[in-house]
Amino acid sequence: MSFAANRRLADTVTQAAPGQYIVDRIGVGSPMTQSVAPFSLPLHGMPTPLHEQVREHARRAPGKVALVWYGREITYAELDQSSDACAAVLAREGVKQGEPVVLFMQNCPQFVVAFLGIQKLGAIVSPCSPLFKRHELAYQLGDLGARVVIAADTLYPVVEQVRHETALRSVLLVHYQDMLPAHPTYAVPQEIRHSRVVAPGTSDLLAEMARCTDPPPRPRLHMDDIALLIYTSGTSGRPKGAMLSYGNAWFKTSGITKLSGLDANGVHLAVPPLYHISGMLYGLDIPLFSGATSVLHYRFDAVSTLESIARHKVTYWKAIAPMLVALMDAPDAGRFDLSSLQVTSASSFGIRMTQALSLRWQAFTGCMATEAGYGLSETHTGDVITLPGTVRWGTNGRPLPGVECRIVDAFDGRDLPVGEHGEIVLRSPGNFHGYWKQPGKTAETLRDGWLHTGDIGKLDEDGYLTLLGRTKEMIKVSGYSVFPEDVEAILVRHPMVRQAAVVGMPDANRGEVVRAVVVLKGEASGSVSESELIAWSRENMSAYKVPRQVEFRSELPTTASGKVMRRMLLE
Repeated sequence: MSFAANRRLADTVTQAAPGQYIVDRIGVGSPMTQSVAPFSLPLHGMPTPLHEQVREHARRAPGKVALVWYGREITYAELDQSSDACAAVLAREGVKQGEPVVLFMQNCPQFVVAFLGIQKLGAIVSPCSPLFKRHELAYQLGDLGARVVIAADTLYPVVEQVRHETALRSVLLVHYQDMLPAHPTYAVPQEIRHSRVVAPGTSDLLAEMARCTDPPPRPRLHMDDIALLIYTSGTSGRPKGAMLSYGNAWFKTSGITKLSGLDANGVHLAVPPLYHISGMLYGLDIPLFSGATSVLHYRFDAVSTLESIARHKVTYWKAIAPMLVALMDAPDAGRFDLSSLQVTSASSFGIRMTQALSLRWQAFTGCMATEAGYGLSETHTGDVITLPGTVRWGTNGRPLPGVECRIVDAFDGRDLPVGEHGEIVLRSPGNFHGYWKQPGKTAETLRDGWLHTGDIGKLDEDGYLTLLGRTKEMIKVSGYSVFPEDVEAILVRHPMVRQAAVVGMPDANRGEVVRAVVVLKGEASGSVSESELIAWSRENMSAYKVPRQVEFRSELPTTASGKVMRRMLLE
């Protein structure tokens, strides 16, 4: 469904004057049903791709700092020029409008430059987790049919393993240390102070950008054009590429920016991974959209984070709840001046964002911390948010303007009474355009403009949403989504494994951990131990996906059609 059509679905969005749209309160229907979107405010100007916002900031305030990378300051003019150069390099590599380009790296300025450069070309950004091992990377590259990847040089060994089995023909490498300052202002992780990796058949992205004299491409773009492919399982199955447009991104970015009162004077802290939709929205999209400064970290480190807040006077931080605890428990944490913080929001991953934790954080910093909200990759996240002064502890907050939220019976689709548990369904201009090359899965998830999340929740009489549980079979390990089919597909690559089923088990520290039930091949019975299979998994999949427990069985419970019944394994 197009961005324009999605805008029309929310009949609360009307043009009041050129460049301004008004979102009125969405009707809640019957008082006995759960269907709300309770905010009202003007949205943020005419819809524009993020890279065009960056161009405008570069024109109006060329010397304004856009990114800080361990003390290295990158202005909006530099960011605009370097992303132009990146787009020109990609065009020279033969990348076409509408073609996916893969990003395979941790947080760094080159991620932002490449993100903007790809979209300036009218191509599609598709980030991969830098934790990916061979089989995971091969799956995403193969599903995309990607011909070009921009990767960290330290991750090239993984790329090299899959080159022969994918359509890759161009590999552009980035070196984390290239943009570090001589005198960092906050602690630099030792792992990014490494020697440059040089590999045959690859090119250095920054060197290619410096040599390229081609003019930057300026394709004709529409807000409905797909700009981002984020891989997610949705409610079931192996990861699928959620197709998000420039308009989807603009709707969420502009709405949260305006509602939160964010502007060019802000200094944002970007610690969560940019390849994840939440880290991308709050660490890249929102600060660049508003013309603010983003203080970028390669990864989370408590002392380095404290140093950067104090040194660069950070005002806004979208964090994860365990990060707050780590900062407060860090040695000599009290010596850092954190008084610049004005807003902290934290997602309940690993541990919950509670009132007690918020009060402790407020006593430590002077800044209140709130629950970050609720959203999905398929909606460019940020569907439900909590603002200071509107907190209702135990809930995830209220829908963003223009987001309709209903609670329905998962079996017959009828609206449920206020307070009753049911499936969360969403409709807004942020809803994705479908799954990449999977119309059947798209039709299951998007029905009559409503996105069926597969998540269970409830709405109270004031429109506050409470998430009660994730998708029935998806596993949440320290905030990471683990899709059973994804882990199972890798486990069965073990030469001794015939079948595998994966379920989640409660864990006090991680929320959940992965438990695998495995059937060995006949000749392998008794020849593989639990510890050996776990060790093999560590070599072949991301750390958060590795099973913590392995049980061996002679068979798995299945339906008459042969589908494994994971629910029985849980029971």
